[in-house]
Amino acid sequence: MKMRESVAHWILMHEHPFTIVEEEGFNMMQKRGMLEWENVSRVSIKKDCEKVFEIEKNKLKNLLKSISKISVTTDMWKSTNQKIEYMVLTGHFVDSNWQLQKRVLSFIHLPPPHRGLEIADNLYKCFKDWGIENKVFTISVDNASNNDSAVRILSETFSRVKKLPCGGKLFHVRCCAHILNLMVQDGLSRISYIIEDIHETVTFINQNEGRLNLFSEIVQQLQLPHRKLILECKTRWNSTYQMLSAAIKFKEVFPMYKEREPRYLCCPSNDDWLKVEKVCEILEVFDSATNIISGSEYPTSNLFLNEIFRVKVLLDKKFEDSNEDEFVHDMVKCMKLKFDKYWGDCNLMMSIGAILDPRCKMRVIEFCFPRMYPGNEACENIDKVKKALYELYKEYADEYYSSSGEGNGESDGLRGNNVTIQASSSGWSEFAQFVRTVENIQPQKSDLDNYLEESCYICEEDPIPFDVLQWWRSNSLKYRILLRMARDILAIPITTVASEATFSAGSRVIDTYRVSLATETVEAEEAVLMLSWYISEVLKAVLH
Repeated sequence: MKMRESVAHWILMHEHPFTIVEEEGFNMMQKRGMLEWENVSRVSIKKDCEKVFEIEKNKLKNLLKSISKISVTTDMWKSTNQKIEYMVLTGHFVDSNWQLQKRVLSFIHLPPPHRGLEIADNLYKCFKDWGIENKVFTISVDNASNNDSAVRILSETFSRVKKLPCGGKLFHVRCCAHILNLMVQDGLSRISYIIEDIHETVTFINQNEGRLNLFSEIVQQLQLPHRKLILECKTRWNSTYQMLSAAIKFKEVFPMYKEREPRYLCCPSNDDWLKVEKVCEILEVFDSATNIISGSEYPTSNLFLNEIFRVKVLLDKKFEDSNEDEFVHDMVKCMKLKFDKYWGDCNLMMSIGAILDPRCKMRVIEFCFPRMYPGNEACENIDKVKKALYELYKEYADEYYSSSGEGNGESDGLRGNNVTIQASSSGWSEFAQFVRTVENIQPQKSDLDNYLEESCYICEEDPIPFDVLQWWRSNSLKYRILLRMARDILAIPITTVASEATFSAGSRVIDTYRVSLATETVEAEEAVLMLSWYISEVLKAVLH
């Protein structure tokens, strides 16, 4: 039975078909390792996988009971063969060890119509199933109109039974990767004919050994340090950027190659290369920002504002530069329109997240906003952020005091560091009561005031990147209320897509193996796949 359970995990972790357990070679290998092994049918192993799913689901439910707030993301996946769409719901939170967690909660079949009402109803059912309907902090979605409608409906539903943090101003988070993707597509569309020529060029040269050898000879003649061309994947804009960046290094090679190869007919002109260079200069910033906001390490929200600031400053600089040609102006204008559509208003979540980085505090918006917004608008937005920051802190402070059952939660130093003292332990409870009665003076300054008034943390150059969560963990006794707020804010994701799909211009698609499975099996397998992956990562860390 232990081996059966391990096989179930193996199938889920590596996405094998259930029929693999019926293969002769698999059973021969199992019997060689354990003579008692008995052949298992695909039906039986499917049931074993479902048991794993239920076990892991119960473990996660128990874990979520200890989480006060959770941020969720949702996205759509489709099966082109079955014409079926699925909705994935992912939870993001910081656990008791101050580690950022990302867990797939539900992967459910969403029958048409996919209006906002149906999406909201299905999301709420998932929340109820996991017991987190009163713990949802934010919802991150892409920018489809039905998602806007779904979030509005959920916001109204939650507002009837509980108060949303900061009056609901943080509840709806737009997918930043999706917005950046749309902006990049606008830029690339301006040179689509050049991209096609470069794509054809790389394909032509790599088509056979003779053409590749000729290209290499010319590269050696020109004594260029670069050796390799890259072919794009047309649905992933970062691969297009990489193809263009690599091809620019050989722009002197292609005209010489054309002279020696009469069948080569798609050589870009000098004017084309100038346009490619200008586009790549812009895409380099987008590529860097996208990698950070949706990296495989699932970054904390303190990193987002600085990346968006870089994009905004770049677009403004290119748009206002009188030395730039008409091509750049037209391209940047379209990209700026999309940027201003989504970030014209002050984005509270990114700003508060950045302020909760001890290296930044209020300095970050004092630096960024005057460069992102004109004149008085920058001052107004700074005031909006301060107001929202203190409003949110007050909610956490009120919750902290009410849950402690005391008028002065700040002075209760005996509960620090998650240590719980039993009432019967050596008279400690009597002493604790004495401390509460004599130290009943309300603090003149809040955690937030003290945090903001202190100097920014100067992080020396270190090979290990700064971990904002571990900084808050180490200061947990100093900021008892603010750390709760920081824990929830820093876990908010700004993108709904996995890091490997961030640059994709296509939709998320169920693979060819899963399209043959029943919808219930797909739902269970996709959900437990992330759980099994998490288990394997923990085991690797322990072994390491």
